[in-house]
Amino acid sequence: MRKAQVALNLGTPPASPPRTSSDFEEIPYPTHSRWAAKPQEEELPMHYMTEDSARRRVRQTSNGHGDGAPEMEKEYSDEGKDVYNKSGYARIPPVAARPRRPVAPPATNITEFIQQNLEHVAPAIYTMLSCWTRFYKIGHSNIVVWDEAHFGKFGSHYLKREFYFDVHPPLGKMLVGLVGLLSGYDGHFDFKSGAEYPEGLPYVAMRVMLAMFGVAMVPLGWYTAVELGMSRRACHLVALMCICDIAWIAISRFILLDSMLIFFTFTTVFFMAKFNNQQAYPFSFDWWLWLTATGLSIGCVTSVKWIGLFVTALVGIYTIEDLWGKFGDLRMSWTDQARHWAARVGCLIIMPIIVYMTTFKIHFMVLNHSGPGDSQMSSLFQANLVGNEFGHNPLEIAYGSKLTLKNMGYGGGLLHSHVQTFPVGSNQQQVTCYHYKDSNNEWIIHPRWDEPALDLNGELRYLKDGDVIRLQHGPTTRNLHSHNVPAPISKLDNEVSCYGNSTIGDFHDYWKVEVLDDLKQGKKDHVTRIHSLTTRLRFRHDHLGCYLRAANKNLPEWGFKQIEVTCTKENNPDDPHTYWNVESHWNDRLPPGERKFYKSPFFRDFWHLNVAMMTSNNALIPDPDKQDILASKPYDWPFMHLGLRMCGWGDSQTKYYLLGTPIIWWSGAVSLIVFLVTLGVYVFRWQRKYKDMEPSEWNQFLYVSKVAFLGWFLHYFPFLIMGRVTYVHHYLPTLYFAVLMTAHLFDHFVFTSRRWSERTKWIVFGVFAFGIVANFWWFRGLAFGVDGPIKEHWGVGWRKSWNIYENHT
Repeated sequence: MRKAQVALNLGTPPASPPRTSSDFEEIPYPTHSRWAAKPQEEELPMHYMTEDSARRRVRQTSNGHGDGAPEMEKEYSDEGKDVYNKSGYARIPPVAARPRRPVAPPATNITEFIQQNLEHVAPAIYTMLSCWTRFYKIGHSNIVVWDEAHFGKFGSHYLKREFYFDVHPPLGKMLVGLVGLLSGYDGHFDFKSGAEYPEGLPYVAMRVMLAMFGVAMVPLGWYTAVELGMSRRACHLVALMCICDIAWIAISRFILLDSMLIFFTFTTVFFMAKFNNQQAYPFSFDWWLWLTATGLSIGCVTSVKWIGLFVTALVGIYTIEDLWGKFGDLRMSWTDQARHWAARVGCLIIMPIIVYMTTFKIHFMVLNHSGPGDSQMSSLFQANLVGNEFGHNPLEIAYGSKLTLKNMGYGGGLLHSHVQTFPVGSNQQQVTCYHYKDSNNEWIIHPRWDEPALDLNGELRYLKDGDVIRLQHGPTTRNLHSHNVPAPISKLDNEVSCYGNSTIGDFHDYWKVEVLDDLKQGKKDHVTRIHSLTTRLRFRHDHLGCYLRAANKNLPEWGFKQIEVTCTKENNPDDPHTYWNVESHWNDRLPPGERKFYKSPFFRDFWHLNVAMMTSNNALIPDPDKQDILASKPYDWPFMHLGLRMCGWGDSQTKYYLLGTPIIWWSGAVSLIVFLVTLGVYVFRWQRKYKDMEPSEWNQFLYVSKVAFLGWFLHYFPFLIMGRVTYVHHYLPTLYFAVLMTAHLFDHFVFTSRRWSERTKWIVFGVFAFGIVANFWWFRGLAFGVDGPIKEHWGVGWRKSWNIYENHT
C-alpha cells in the first residue's frame, strides 16, 4: 500500500526571473582574441588632422587606456605556470604605431588625383624651394673650394683607375667618380686647393648632381616628421629648417662627401620610423620592406664615412629596446621570438656588412692600376696592380740583392732611413717606417763583418732561415744598427739607427733572419728558400736578442711624423708588427719571377685596408706646434662659437663661410636642455601620482624624444673623447636631431596642446617660421658666396669669435 506524501510549502515564486548559470560562467573574450569582433581601425591624427585632435593620438579604450594599437583590455594570466596570479595590461607596443590607411580607389580625373594627394603638396613645394637654395649660383666660384681638393682628386683616381688611399670608406668617393663620369670629366685634373678649374671641366655639373643629396634632405625631413607623429605645423618647421640652414646649404654645393653622409643619415632615421609604424603588422610585406631599407641605409651611411656608425648605434638601441619588449610578451611564442631576432640580425647586421664589403669589392675591382696609395696595402696586393713591377722582380733572395722591406702589421710602412739624426738617444742616423716609395727605402744584404766580403761576381749565395746578415742602407751606406739605448717614444724598447759605413761597423749591425712561413710554400719546414712578397720574416738582433718592430707610433716633427722603428725585447711570435716581407727586389743575376705566384685574397685585403684606415684616422691629431685656424672643439658647435673659412679670404676671391643659421642652431641647443628639464619635471610629477598624459601620449612623447635626443647624443658625445682634430662640419649630421627635438617640443608645448587657441598656435608658428626665413636671408651670402672686401658686408659678425672680418688669409 502506497504511503501518504507530505506537501512542502516553499513560499511564493520570486518577483524577478531566476538567474542562469551564464551569469556566473560567461566570460567576455579579450579584444585581441581571434573570436572577438575585430575593432575598427582608426587612423592616427598626423599632419593632415586638426591640432585639437592631434594631441590625443588614439581613441580611448573601454578601460580608459589608449595604447596606440588595437584595443587591449586588462587581463589575468599566469601562462599555466605555478606562480602567484598576477595582473597587468597586455604589452603596449614600443610606440604608437600608425595603422594602415585604406587604399583609395584610382582617381578618375585630375581633381580627384589632387584631392587624394593634398598631403604631398607642401613637401613638393618645399623640395622645389630646396632646389633653389642648393643650386643658386652654384658655379659662381670657379676655383677648387676647401675639401674639393681631396674628394675631387679621389674621383679622378676612379676615372683613371689608379689605386689611392684615404681614411674614409669608398662609397662616397665612388659616387664622386660616377658623377664625374656622367658629366663628361676625363679625370686628368689635379684638384689643387685654390686652383682655377680649367675650361671644359664640368665642375658645375658635378656640383649640381652632388647637390641633389642636399635637396633630398628636405622631403626626407618632412616625411620623417610625419612618421614620427608630429603635427602639420611641426612638419612645416622641420622642412623650413632643412631648407634654410646655411651650413647644410653650403656643404651641399661643392664636390664633398658630407651631403651624402647627411642624406643617408636622414634616410636611416626615416626608414626606421617607417618600420616602427609597421609593428602592428609583423612579417607583412611593408614590414619587411622598411626593415630591409633600414639595413641598406645603414650599410650606405657607414660606407660613406665611419661617422655613419653613430646613426647605426641609434638603430641598434631602438632594436634592442623593441626586442627586449617582445621578450617580455608572454603571449608571443618562441617561434615568433626567433623569427623577430633572425629578421633583425639578417637585415640590420648581415645586410649592412654585405653592403659595406661590396663597396670595397667594387673599389678594388675599379682601382686595378698602380697609384699613389699602393704602399698602404700589402705587397701581394700591390703585385697584382697593373703597372706594378713587383710580380716581375726576382723571386728568390740572394746576398747582394737590393730590396725594400715592408712591415706586415696592419697599416705598416717600408723600412726607411734618411740623413737626419735623432735629437735624443744616440744621435745617430734615424731609422723609421715610411708609407711612400723613394730611394731611402732601399737596403742591400751583406754578410757579417767577420765573413768574406760580398763578391758580386762570385757564386750566388741565397738567403735562408737562420742566416746572420748586415742590412746596409743604399743611399747612405750606413748599417742597420741597434744598441742598449732607449727608443725615442717606446722607452722600453731599444733604439734602431743607422751607423758606420761600408768599412766601419761592429757586432751591433748583425741581424738573424727567422722565417715564419710562406704564403705559397706553406709552413716554415717547407720553406727551402726565402721568396720576395710571400715569405714572412722576423729579424732578431744577434747580440741583444730583440726583434725589429714598427708599431704605428708616430715620431714628432723632428722625425717628420713617420713611424717609429724599435727593437722590442719581448719575443711575441704573434705580434704582426714584427713581421716583414721583401717587397721590391733588384738583382741582375737572378731571373724575373712570375705573376702567377702572387695572389691576394679579398678578405685579407679588405681587413688590411680597414685597419690602415683606422690607424691613419687616429693619427689625425692636433699638432701642438701649429695653429689650425680651421679646427674647432666639439663644445664650440651647439651654440656656434666658431665657423670655418672654406677658401681664401682675399678681396678678389669669392668667399664661403661654413656657419649655421643662428636661430636654428641656437634653438636646437636650447631645445635639448629644455627636454632634459621637462623630462625631469614629468618624472617627479609622475612619482607624485600626477597624470599629465594618457599612456599613449606618454609613449609617443618618449619615442620621439628618444629618437631626437639619443640621435644627437650618439653623434655628439664621441667627438668629446676623440683625440683626432675636429671641425665644425662634423656637427652637421648631429644638427638633424637637434632640429627634430626643436619641432617636437614646439609640437608638445604649443601645437598639440589644449591650452592654447588656434590663433595663438598660428602666431607662435608664424613668428618662429619667419625668424628661420629671415635669419637665412640675412646670412645667405655666406653660402652663396661673398664677393669683394668682406668689410663691405656688414652685419654678419654676430659673435666676436666668428673670424669673418679678420684680415689674415
